[in-house]
Amino acid sequence: MKNEKAKTMTFLARIISTGLGIGYFPKVPGTAGSLATVIVFWFCPDLLTLPFIFLCVFIILVGIITSSITEKEFQQKSGDNTLHDPSIIIIDEIAGMLVALIALPKTLPFVIAAFLLFRFFDIVKPFPVNKAEKLPAGWGIMLDDVVAGILANVILQLGRLILN
Repeated sequence: MKNEKAKTMTFLARIISTGLGIGYFPKVPGTAGSLATVIVFWFCPDLLTLPFIFLCVFIILVGIITSSITEKEFQQKSGDNTLHDPSIIIIDEIAGMLVALIALPKTLPFVIAAFLLFRFFDIVKPFPVNKAEKLPAGWGIMLDDVVAGILANVILQLGRLILN
């Protein structure tokens, strides 16, 4: 019974952490997850900033838990305890992309710029993204993308201030 419950929890964690399976996309699963997030964001009704931030925090917390479980599952299956952030885990890209979009106008130029800047920071991993990545388990998996999203958002908010 206990083993069955653990298997169910691991399965659910994998479904969530892979973005309902988008993480199994054969090429560039992180970019696929970010793009899927942008598409869902574009077609969802607008949320006020505070509820949107709460949604982001909720996804980050769920992501820390589920990505930790999925990472541990992959470490056990591979026999490699040093394996960190398997590419199928994309809930971090979902969270980071949403953070990049906080309090931005829902216009095509801003959404595209948020996507491009977020992917740039997530791939290049400049300081402090690279420091966050070194945190253990789900913390490192999630927070490097959250920091990348924050950097993208700050640049876009500054751009808005300058242009206005």
